[in-house]
Amino acid sequence: MLPGLCERGLLHDELAREPVEVRRHDPVHLLVLDPEQGGGQLCIVDRSLHNRFIERPIQKRLAVDGDSWVTVDVYGEPDAPGLVIVPGVMSDAHTWRRVVGAIAAWPSVVVVNRRGRTPSGPLTNSYSLRTEVEDLGVVLDEFDSTRALFGWSYGGLITLLAANDRPIPHVIAYEPVMQPFRRHAVPELKSAAETADWDRCVEIVNRQISGFSAAHVEDLQADQHGWAILRRLSEPLYAELSALNAAPPPDVMARQADQVDLIIGQCNRGTAPYGTSFDNVRQHVLTPESTNSPARAIWPTFRRRQSLATSSTTSPPSDGHPCQRTALH
Repeated sequence: MLPGLCERGLLHDELAREPVEVRRHDPVHLLVLDPEQGGGQLCIVDRSLHNRFIERPIQKRLAVDGDSWVTVDVYGEPDAPGLVIVPGVMSDAHTWRRVVGAIAAWPSVVVVNRRGRTPSGPLTNSYSLRTEVEDLGVVLDEFDSTRALFGWSYGGLITLLAANDRPIPHVIAYEPVMQPFRRHAVPELKSAAETADWDRCVEIVNRQISGFSAAHVEDLQADQHGWAILRRLSEPLYAELSALNAAPPPDVMARQADQVDLIIGQCNRGTAPYGTSFDNVRQHVLTPESTNSPARAIWPTFRRRQSLATSSTTSPPSDGHPCQRTALH
């Protein structure tokens, strides 16, 4: 059972019993599911929750291999059992602060600022997917009372692999990806990265990887502040996509996790690249009860109440997945 992430009483919808199409701009902030009951909530946040996580986080710097380091943003009670969040590409710890502000189920939340994004250290020449898993291991050693890992996209793959190395009570992966994944984009990303053409990198991730339209990219460029953030976050993208595609596929993921929940958005279900990669990941994640059955996937569909249709909202940070806006907060 997934713990409730959002405070009850905030704006929410009940999980629809009948399949309902999720519109492209539906403002989804955080999903809370109770798989045992077949129900859940869709939290649509248009104001800050009054909780301790709204306070400025404590930032810690942790040394990792290769003369690099990672920073983590710690919200709540640092020594209490809590949640660790691992963002994906085109994202960093700071862009997840509003999501953390909506979390109420754990007394502490730690957001990993993966290497390659300020103020964490450089990727280094030896960077690989294994590097990410080992970095997360350092974080988990520091926060040894962690009760749950949440990973988004590339971060979802990292969390699933980390659960091969050590016991983890609960792993939640939202649209995790694995190789092969958009390999055709690697040469152009390499060329753009070698010339520090970060505008081109942002265009490639939106057009060639996520499949957005040229008009969508133009809308992003119109927001000068947002575009500057995307440029900065695109700097490690070539190395990350290369590492993802170079890593040999594991036989099994999350071997030592007590519980695994895999979540995919309705719009991406069964479609390339995120839905097809999700299906591939699912075949490598086996349930604790059986070594032959893949982990249960959750593909929620929602019905929005008309009263919420005009709510002013914020969207979660995104790898640029279809059905989600790329705007970062």
